[in-house]
Amino acid sequence: MGPLDKELSFAGVPWTLETQTQPERGGLIRQVTPISADAEAQMLRSAMRCHRLGLGLGLCLLAGTIFCALWVYVENWLPFSYVPYYLPCPEIFNMKLQYKEEKPFQPVAQSQYPQPKLLEKSPTELLTLTPWLAPIVSEGTFDPELLRHMYQPLNLTIGLTVFAVGRYTCFLQHFLESAEQFFMHGYRVHYYIFTDDPAAVPRVPLGAGRHLSVIPIQKHARWEEISTRRMETISQHIARRAHREVDYLFCLDVDMVFRNPWGPETLGDLVAAIHPGYYAVSRRHFPYERRPVSAAFVADGEGDFYYGGAVFGGRVARVYEFARGCHMGILADKANGIMAAWQEESHLNRRFISHKPSKVLSPEYLWDDKKPQPPSLKLIRFSTLDKDSDWLRS
Repeated sequence: MGPLDKELSFAGVPWTLETQTQPERGGLIRQVTPISADAEAQMLRSAMRCHRLGLGLGLCLLAGTIFCALWVYVENWLPFSYVPYYLPCPEIFNMKLQYKEEKPFQPVAQSQYPQPKLLEKSPTELLTLTPWLAPIVSEGTFDPELLRHMYQPLNLTIGLTVFAVGRYTCFLQHFLESAEQFFMHGYRVHYYIFTDDPAAVPRVPLGAGRHLSVIPIQKHARWEEISTRRMETISQHIARRAHREVDYLFCLDVDMVFRNPWGPETLGDLVAAIHPGYYAVSRRHFPYERRPVSAAFVADGEGDFYYGGAVFGGRVARVYEFARGCHMGILADKANGIMAAWQEESHLNRRFISHKPSKVLSPEYLWDDKKPQPPSLKLIRFSTLDKDSDWLRS
């Protein structure tokens, strides 16, 4: 046995190949033929390849098992909330919000039915429930002390966004001072001030657990452009930051002031406020967008209440979806060279028709100081300031 034969042998016995030959006198003669060195080397390489293939498949199976176990753990036991980054581009129009325990929301298919009337019972008594069973909040419909005992142990953080662009920065001082006095007193609050002039934001003393962040935004020449960009900015801010910092988010206009307590009675999944100019009129007179070519189009016979764009809010995940939906409608109109009658407010009303608010605030949460207080409103909580709109928008 040569050196190569020794290396390819097992237990001192060389590898051999048995062949059968024809017998000379009947029966079979078994002939043992030694394998050549090249054949033995080839067989050894084949065996090693099979060994490596089996080892690789085993490692892949182990890695797959570990990955599946981690996936099941993350999906079912790991608490997290994730809101994807949103940019206004067509590629992500179908992107869904990945939010823990979120349940799919189905838009209202049937949108034509008799109009609910806020003063249906009497001129001095407000409606308290919508046809879709959402409460209409007004003074006398809730117990503030009971709500305080219910909500304060939850350690909620409420966010508040306002846009102070151009000359509208002059309203910040009064807005913030009144908010510190009346808005969610006793709760953690985070103010988000969007402005093109951060130096103009006043230093207002804040209470314990209350914070203020200034977010610089781009300056625009036309006020219509500022208005249509608001929904985009809100949805992007929620995706980047606010979904980690607050539980509820309200989006308010800065040229207004708090006059009485605004508390947890306003918290809900998706919250709208009835416009003070149209709460007592037929929906035929609502300033909806009536052009069918617009994404904000509302047909005759559609609509419940006319909602003001100066106040909306809710759980941060629902506000994200709502603002994003409005912004997509604005983008669709812009692509078609259209601007809705009342910019973002038109798209807000269109969306509230198909995505009903879970709570509706009466006009005491959105009043116009130029109007006398009617008998149906026992007090005013949040109202506009008298201003020169032409000067502000110039």
